Amino acid sequence: MFNKIAPDKWKHFFVGIPMGAVLEVASAMMFPGSPLLAALVALAMIIVISYGFELFSLITGKGHYDVMDAVASIIGGIIGMLPGALVYLA
Repeated sequence: MFNKIAPDKWKHFFVGIPMGAVLEVASAMMFPGSPLLAALVALAMIIVISYGFELFSLITGKGHYDVMDAVASIIGGIIGMLPGALVYLA
């Protein structure tokens, strides 16, 4: 099942993991005592950055526009949010 996923999608997925962790920690620091708000802000930023990068590729012609690349980054970012939250809470 996982061997059918294109290699470039895996790159986006693995880049999304540290992005999610960093954004979760940054959001938790910005909104102490509000873990839900911090998580929602981090998720919103992950979505904006992931899709924004693809839009940048489309508009400038630098790179290849593919919505599924953004989806892979977002999934990785969501997974990365958990260790980010655990690091901040520890």
